[in-house]
Amino acid sequence: MENGAPAALTEDMPNTNQNTRPVLVTGGTGKTGRRVAERLRDLGHPVRVGSRSGTPPFSWEDPTTWEPALEGVGDLYLSYQPDLALPGAPETVGRFARAAADLGVRRTVLLSGRGEEGALAAERAVAEAGAEWTVVRCSFFAQNFNESFLLPQVLAGELALPVGGVTEPFVDADDIADVAVAALTGKGHAGAIHELTGPRALSFAEAAQEVSAATGRSVRYTELTHEEFAAALAEEGLPPELGDLFAVVLDGRNARTADGVQESLGRPPKDFSVFAREAAAMGVWSP
Repeated sequence: MENGAPAALTEDMPNTNQNTRPVLVTGGTGKTGRRVAERLRDLGHPVRVGSRSGTPPFSWEDPTTWEPALEGVGDLYLSYQPDLALPGAPETVGRFARAAADLGVRRTVLLSGRGEEGALAAERAVAEAGAEWTVVRCSFFAQNFNESFLLPQVLAGELALPVGGVTEPFVDADDIADVAVAALTGKGHAGAIHELTGPRALSFAEAAQEVSAATGRSVRYTELTHEEFAAALAEEGLPPELGDLFAVVLDGRNARTADGVQESLGRPPKDFSVFAREAAAMGVWSP
């Protein structure tokens, strides 16, 4: 277990309401939330998707939507958008986690990030909210290359980022979802911080080479300044503060791998090369 959140106050207890009270999955249409919801349904658990299009609708920006979304919920998968590192995120997450505990939510599983002060603050807020808690602390998502902001760059054949030769052990969203569902439905996860990475660290240039090999197309890495990257984010309608986040967490601090997938699931994490082949087979990288 890593430092950053206080120890749990309660022991893991069986979920006697697991097939009657729904699991609220915030970000239920996103990279990890969609996968978590699918797995829970496959296991026979009722799911409530927390999104603007959900029933009832849910929005982080509108606290009046929180209580209706939490009403009658048994467990919670808490994925905050756009990122826990952004200003005000830990306070918002803390208020929501306390509201969930006050309304009888038994267990909260928080999706968190490595090497982010804001994420650590959010972890502490969730741990102090009053419900049983588990943290799933993740490295850079492999799915950012095919389901998020890096997809247009891959399609254009150029990864343009301000990261130099820094390496990152990219983690697959399927592994994240499997660990989160295990924490939501099983025993032994109360008060745990599961740190998830892939099995090896790659530079973004090496990741581009893996994508090239999987697709048969040329995808190269180009170095940007942080100012150029922030401007590119703004053009795409993304918060320019995400550029600051890149400067912080992609400075080498997260290059080491962790054993959270193996410890939680008893199997190794998915390698980036496997992810790339699977993504290429789906055709998402075909121009």
